[in-house]
Amino acid sequence: MRKVKVFLLIGTMLYILFSGVIIATALEMTAEEIINKRDNNEYFDSVRIEAEMIIVSGGRKITKTMIALSDKKDSLVEFTNSQDRGTKFLKREDDLWMFFPDAEDIVKISGHMLNQGMMGSDFSYQDVMESDKLTDLYDFKIIGEEEVNDRLCYVLEGVAREGVKVSYYRRVSWVDKERFIGLQEELYTQSGKLLKETKLNEMQEIEGRWIPIDSVMENKLRKDTYTGFKIIKIEFDPEIPEGTFSLQNLR
Repeated sequence: MRKVKVFLLIGTMLYILFSGVIIATALEMTAEEIINKRDNNEYFDSVRIEAEMIIVSGGRKITKTMIALSDKKDSLVEFTNSQDRGTKFLKREDDLWMFFPDAEDIVKISGHMLNQGMMGSDFSYQDVMESDKLTDLYDFKIIGEEEVNDRLCYVLEGVAREGVKVSYYRRVSWVDKERFIGLQEELYTQSGKLLKETKLNEMQEIEGRWIPIDSVMENKLRKDTYTGFKIIKIEFDPEIPEGTFSLQNLR
């Protein structure tokens, strides 16, 4: 069953991505079990998030704020900062639309547009669309253990399954051994080039789950640029009015 990933809620909100803590060793858990346990912290039946996205490029800093609602299949993100107020993204299963209030126009994001940076950030629209469980897309194996920010982590390598279409052919993930939350991840092309790197700056335990609160994504193909994403408020299982995820509601 597909559920809502915290990081993908920036229609991105993004990639977000861990349910009760169980201390285990690499001998007791497989790589797939570790990834699934991490994902259990990042996926929800429904969620409401207030967040800010900080885009830094060439010394220039832009802050965008947003409110996002999401259920198992669909997400709606509305930007609330003055420059982008009223701009909305609607994700319905495998389709993505964007509403521009100035032009009063709805645009479907598809094809090569999915590889572009969302709202000028380092998150692509394709990152936003990712909703399948990682273990359905990648074959994972444990390649070691390392410390990240004084936390002992499993180091796991995931390689895209044959015939599966993914944005990144290979990914290396550092997962906290105690809390089962991702602390760092590197995303690679099939040729081995590092494309993006994400790092977790802050996590919080909310309702028994460790949640990524403050994270940063860096595009390694661009210089002096990164995008931060910070959750200001999160509500699990909110009441979502009927028609919230309709095209009519975009306007």
